[in-house]
Amino acid sequence: MGLKSNLHSLKEKYKGTKLAPAFNALHTFLYLPNETTHNGTHIKAADDLKRTMNTVIIALLPCLVYGMFNAGYQHYLALGEIEATSGFFAATFWTWDNLIVGMWQVLPLVIVSYGVGLAVEFLFAVIKGHEVEEGYLVTGMLVPLIVPIDIPLWMLAVAVIFGVVIGKEIFGGTGMNILNPALTIRAFLFFSYPTWMSGDKVWVHGAVERDQMIATGESLNAISGETILGAYAQNNSIAYDYWDMFWGLIPGSVGETSKFLIIIGALFLIFTKVGSWRIIVSTLIGALTMGLIFNGVVDAGWIGDSNKFYGLMNIPFWQHLIIGSILFGAVYMATDPVTASQTNKGKWIYGFLIGLISIMIRVFNPAYPEGVFLAILLMNVFAPTIDHYVVQGNVKRRMNRLKVKIN
Repeated sequence: MGLKSNLHSLKEKYKGTKLAPAFNALHTFLYLPNETTHNGTHIKAADDLKRTMNTVIIALLPCLVYGMFNAGYQHYLALGEIEATSGFFAATFWTWDNLIVGMWQVLPLVIVSYGVGLAVEFLFAVIKGHEVEEGYLVTGMLVPLIVPIDIPLWMLAVAVIFGVVIGKEIFGGTGMNILNPALTIRAFLFFSYPTWMSGDKVWVHGAVERDQMIATGESLNAISGETILGAYAQNNSIAYDYWDMFWGLIPGSVGETSKFLIIIGALFLIFTKVGSWRIIVSTLIGALTMGLIFNGVVDAGWIGDSNKFYGLMNIPFWQHLIIGSILFGAVYMATDPVTASQTNKGKWIYGFLIGLISIMIRVFNPAYPEGVFLAILLMNVFAPTIDHYVVQGNVKRRMNRLKVKIN
């Protein structure tokens, strides 16, 4: 008997018991939905929740693989063992040494994220007696891509438990949550363990540990690991050109550095109609608008170079899109179909405000010059309100047209 037959037999054996959701989940994940329609359907399509989630995961995989190489590259570059390179196909970037270091650091994050998150999902499925929901498949991949490379695994495990329970299950599970679970996990880490989530040292493997060893008196060279946003916030010059930022040869979260691969993922999600192009485009428009406003403030002479906000206000407005995580957030976070606005007009408003608020937080928050995840979480809360007023506006317009026809 094959695996499929064995799973089917176990499903029938434990049907109606507490273990039934576990076997149903495995069978559904590996083969097909637990319930399929045979007649009387009005819409026929091959897509289901599992396939939708797998589409997003496929779009994320290039960012994950590239992030592994970049983790090793940034580590060796900071140690001074290799020279800085440029270009997407640079030979010193795509090396086994870089990949091994990156895999050694990133894969445990992926394993803990999926292991702990799915364990919580299975537990709630058993307690409630329903099937295991597949919503965590994407969340489990997103989390390792948005956290620092050296974050302790126990912190990540605690945050995942919090994010799944408080961010999703407490509202009723997949499809009922009002906050993006991955960003809820990140927010928990940020507010609970701020020293591990902010600063220049956390984005390069070995930087924090090396600084601690230096503080104890060991003779080692410190690793700077300074991010571009951190340098601009301090009004310092940076060692990266625009192409480095675009290709992703910079320190940062595992998945956010390569804007080129994020754009490829965005096109794939739009082509498969999984991601909303309205939200992506409007988020970028909002970010560019706020950046342009800040440029206008600087050009008008309202603030000088001695002002602590001058550095991030003065950078070209379009450069905001290739530094930090605004592009990653717009493509993979803001487009979450559960927590985003549902109406077409609402999507434009929702995305525009995310971009606007992201750049505002980025400029005015001296402790942590990045505001994408906070902006998205804030707009998650207001998304139903936006849709409400959009729908009410449509109703009023239709009523007015009806009155005109009657008269």
